[in-house]
Amino acid sequence: MRGLFLVEPVVALYAFSCYLIFPLVQQYVYRRLWEELTNTTYPVSDNAARCAQNSSNHSSFHTEVQKQASLFSLYTELFSTIPSLIVTLMLVAYSDHGGRKIAIIMPLFGTLIYTLAFLTVSYFELNIYLLIVSSLLSSLFGGLGTFLGGCFAYIADLCEDGRQKTLRMAGLDMMIGLLAGVAAISAGYFLRAAGFNWPFLTSALCQCLILLYTIFVLEETVKRTPSDSVTLNGPPQRSALKQMICGIYDMITGASRCKTVLVLLMLIFTSFSFAYVGGISLVTLYVLDEPLCWTEILIGYGSALSTTVFLISFAGVLAFTYCGVPQLIIILIGILSVVSGMVLLAFTKTTVMMFIVKVPMLLSIMPFPVLRSMMSKIIPKSEQGALFACLSFLESLTYNVSTATFNSVYAATVAWYPGFSFLLAAGLCVVPLFVLGVVAVIGVDVAKETKPPETDPEDQNDNTPLLS
Repeated sequence: MRGLFLVEPVVALYAFSCYLIFPLVQQYVYRRLWEELTNTTYPVSDNAARCAQNSSNHSSFHTEVQKQASLFSLYTELFSTIPSLIVTLMLVAYSDHGGRKIAIIMPLFGTLIYTLAFLTVSYFELNIYLLIVSSLLSSLFGGLGTFLGGCFAYIADLCEDGRQKTLRMAGLDMMIGLLAGVAAISAGYFLRAAGFNWPFLTSALCQCLILLYTIFVLEETVKRTPSDSVTLNGPPQRSALKQMICGIYDMITGASRCKTVLVLLMLIFTSFSFAYVGGISLVTLYVLDEPLCWTEILIGYGSALSTTVFLISFAGVLAFTYCGVPQLIIILIGILSVVSGMVLLAFTKTTVMMFIVKVPMLLSIMPFPVLRSMMSKIIPKSEQGALFACLSFLESLTYNVSTATFNSVYAATVAWYPGFSFLLAAGLCVVPLFVLGVVAVIGVDVAKETKPPETDPEDQNDNTPLLS
């Protein structure tokens, strides 16, 4: 049976299965810590009643639970960061020669292991610190960065036109946000109706379905060359490890001006991701604290608003691209959207304002697909895996470091000003804005520099200038 070249169903189901449990992880840890520190049952009631109870009896305990929950997230990220980064770099870079599916399948196995471990801890009420061990184990298979790196490289293999590549990558981001929102809003009702165990079991079943589709239905875009084959003009093929290292080396040591632009774009990508992810990662803890004291239902609705953010960002990329707006301007609009949203979030004290804050952040996702597409245009097709390996490595590193950093800052500042971390995130956006200005001043037409001599027509890049 002939396979399908559709990676979108894999991304959609993976997003649903992951974000069905991601909002529950912090809530589960929060409730377990609450019970251990206060020796009382976690109050499941409307947010106003719980806030009143906290104000009268549990104010000091509430602050301590906040600190311990943020530190738990910090420990989880620290223990899983290094293995995940190494595996991400190796798998996605190796996919240039070994096939894209290996970079997609391995993280699926890791996520399944983590989900089953969480189900076990929840069902048997085991020590919650076993979750840190399961996180470390699952990181040996790669993580979300590995999975997305493989999927974006898969899309780059299929797209010849630069505009098509931008829109399809934006479509992947939109699909992640859409299914994540559906899962998030379902998680709150699922938790209230059935507890923690059933959402974890449902997520595990979804991940098994994704594995079956990826292994047996999804078609490979890279045809692997036998290790003992001989090239027409040279010795046998290099080993997989040498191919991976040489692919990354060739990508970084390209033409000087092209390399400068690539490095600057990567700096924009990582610095913006650091500020955005760091701020967003604290929202659940922030709304659990006084004076908001959100219930699981409100947390589900709040998380589901990310669906609107992803949809509007995709629509923005689509509209701006077809209107011929320069890509750097699209990135600028997205960064300013995050700055305005983070500043407002730092001063939000009511539920209504918490929902309104999402409005200025509706275009905050736009920079990510545009930057990926711009960098993909610079790099030849034979090095797309190396590119997305580096991007996934940087994205995973940024995610883990920013989460750890912002959780540490939040734990240190929650007692005197919980919104400080969001102001910090907004301030850090100055870095990508400055580098973006440098790229605009350079204005390199990379199309003239990325054509290698005597290349096959199928491997040539899109000839659209960088700023178009």
